[in-house]
Amino acid sequence: MKKRTWKIAGINFDHFHMGDLLRYAHEHPNAEVVGVSDEQPERMAGVVQKGLVPADRAYTDYRQCLEQTKPDVVILCPAASKHGEWVKKVAPYGPHIMVEKPFAASLKEADTMIAAMPKTQTLMINWPLQWVRSHRKAFDLVAAGTIGEVLNVWHFGGNRGPLFHGADKEKKTPEQVAREKPGSWFYKKAHGGGSLLDYLGYGTTLCTWYQGGKRPLEVTATVDEPAGLEVEEHSIVVARYAHGLSKFETRWGTFTDPWTIQPQPRCGFVIAGTEGTISNYDYDDYVTVQTYKRPQPHQVAAPAPKAPHQNPVQYLLHCLDTGKPLEGPVSLPISRIGQEIVDAAVRSAKLKKTVKLAA
Repeated sequence: MKKRTWKIAGINFDHFHMGDLLRYAHEHPNAEVVGVSDEQPERMAGVVQKGLVPADRAYTDYRQCLEQTKPDVVILCPAASKHGEWVKKVAPYGPHIMVEKPFAASLKEADTMIAAMPKTQTLMINWPLQWVRSHRKAFDLVAAGTIGEVLNVWHFGGNRGPLFHGADKEKKTPEQVAREKPGSWFYKKAHGGGSLLDYLGYGTTLCTWYQGGKRPLEVTATVDEPAGLEVEEHSIVVARYAHGLSKFETRWGTFTDPWTIQPQPRCGFVIAGTEGTISNYDYDDYVTVQTYKRPQPHQVAAPAPKAPHQNPVQYLLHCLDTGKPLEGPVSLPISRIGQEIVDAAVRSAKLKKTVKLAA
């Protein structure tokens, strides 16, 4: 049976990942990018120039975009603090919605987003690390019981800074970054800026995936306080579970970007279980494993993901075509726990003390 063609629109270009997501949609054989919208026309120019959407389908009014193109799926990339606002704006038009990470700026906002969606429509939170081969292989090994029950997860996540790269990881010069920094939402506290909200959800959400949906008991966080900035560029968070501790570190200002040259410390995860350990670093084509049967650390190949797990658009459309529920970090149950930990970390850093999660 021939699959339907899904009409997709991209709304709000605050986050540069919009270009990547629209490219995935453009390349999908059963998808059509029918429109884009942003209040600043210049932010849509790149996707128009690359041929991802016709120029006459670029709107400055999101309502006009939705009413004229009638998309089945809307990709949202607003500033972190605006996720709830934009889901509430778009949901009444009836599309399925993909929101680029993080889930939200707060747990309350995340729950508002869930409540705003019609029960027949899907809300997906895209965590790009879910599609990275090393992290998928680590999950497969954990699920197979290779290292027993997971006890601890360590994550180090970050990059040179959010303004050093644009769509499709296009590099920017330090001079460009200096010009953009004062006006960028990434550096505005009221807009959900800062490395903690940008990157902590990666660690907490994938950690929740690796630990089978377990929640911590309490969270302790500390952040730096850079002179002249409203937000932090470095955070360290410890979550205490009934079975052990996990640690998450976020950093804007790594020596290199991990997708070009892995910095030190390396960006990625180390997972410890009752029967062994796994290290899975960003963009590697292998993971490193230790077990009681084979204690010497050894590499296990991490093959490139196969459909439907190659990118978020492909996966969402697969689930919509087959009627299957979302699984993993992009699913609401796992992503909500990740957000709960982020919320607790924000409170802990502000109060400078440990915060307990609600029972």
